[in-house]
Amino acid sequence: MRPESTNGAGGTSGGGLAVPMAWLCAEYLADEVLRAAALVAPGSLEYRAGLQALALTVHLSEEPDGAAAGRPVGRIDDWLHHTAYDRPWPPWVEERLAARRTDGGDSPDLALAETAWRHLRDTWVLAADLDGRTGDDPGCPVDEEERIWLPAWKLGLPLAHLSLHLR
Repeated sequence: MRPESTNGAGGTSGGGLAVPMAWLCAEYLADEVLRAAALVAPGSLEYRAGLQALALTVHLSEEPDGAAAGRPVGRIDDWLHHTAYDRPWPPWVEERLAARRTDGGDSPDLALAETAWRHLRDTWVLAADLDGRTGDDPGCPVDEEERIWLPAWKLGLPLAHLSLHLR
């Protein structure tokens, strides 16, 4: 099935509903990885942030017309690379979304990816300061009592990365 297929012959059904298969496959894969890792409860805000961050990473790592199913194991290394702590993930997401917008216009997959990114970027959560260490030592643990407001992607991205490691 093509990434954005319709239920009619030749890809059209007289204005039929386009199914965003690439996004749905990326979201399904992200859900499977997060559930297998069992780091947070499904349905929690943390889980949703991790799901959207990982689904965006999976979806945007693919070529715009590439299928989302049947991924080789090597793709996991690519996802780990993009979700790593020292990587500039938000600019990468915005760059890839802009390129998709320029190349493909207004596909249902792109619309769902952009909605996920808006939610991750615009939703702020009160959580432990993952960047604020109490000492100068990089091995110093995070003080979980110290809470700050941060965008949801800053909570979801480390969860996505750790879940990929535990898969």
